[in-house]
Amino acid sequence: MRVVTWNLWWRFGPWESRQPAIHASLESFDADVVMCQEVFCDANGDQAQILGDLFGFDVAASQRSDGSRSPFGNAILSRYPMLESHSMALINIDGVPGHRSAVAAKVEGPLGPQWMVTTHLDWRYDGSLLRQQQLESVIDWILELSGEPSEDSLPVVLGGDFNAVPESDEIRRLTGLSAPYRPGIVFTDSWAAVGDGPGHTWTRENQHSGDAQWPRRRLDYVFVSWPRPKPTGNARRAILGGTEGEMGSDHAAVIVDLDLREPGAHELPATTHEKGA
Repeated sequence: MRVVTWNLWWRFGPWESRQPAIHASLESFDADVVMCQEVFCDANGDQAQILGDLFGFDVAASQRSDGSRSPFGNAILSRYPMLESHSMALINIDGVPGHRSAVAAKVEGPLGPQWMVTTHLDWRYDGSLLRQQQLESVIDWILELSGEPSEDSLPVVLGGDFNAVPESDEIRRLTGLSAPYRPGIVFTDSWAAVGDGPGHTWTRENQHSGDAQWPRRRLDYVFVSWPRPKPTGNARRAILGGTEGEMGSDHAAVIVDLDLREPGAHELPATTHEKGA
């Protein structure tokens, strides 16, 4: 299963001229599930639905309290049928729900129903505490939707723009390097497992972020919940995308191939994407 996460940079910068590059990059990724952040929905169109229609994917997107699409939100696009989907607002620094959100979709994947979740945490450089609070609410929400993880259940895939580096408290708690948000549930960082190099998704080499004040950072992730049945859900390959030619966003995409073998399998066949490489 190929999962991609990509922040599409809303309608910032030369947004209209960026759309063909976004479409071309997504086509080249050949993903089964795409998790997008900063998608727009306004008088200029519904970007999530445009992409879903373009590739023939089911779509779940951020919703406001009245059920309408959020003008600045997240989306999950799935080659597999979606059985159900949900949206949740994240808190602002003042503790009340804001414009940031999380989206969850249960997809009918090759091994059965599986939860996919995407989110986009607060961006501020000094916002670690708020990001931890936001991520804690996402973890609680995942547990409500999927139940407690076990060695017999399919893992939850959590992707998005976390606006936090791997060494941050928010990511360390998520991956079990420090006290987890909730006992018994942590997530494997796919890039840490199988990616090569620093994996920076935010760099000044990107034509849309050359004047940024921030240093090179890895902010975008695909995580897989633990415990889970081995080897199901293990990351087998992680690379960056959208980094060459006309770039569609100020972030790089993260492309991850996840193991689809049944629990207890030992032989390692080539994936569909590896066969075509």
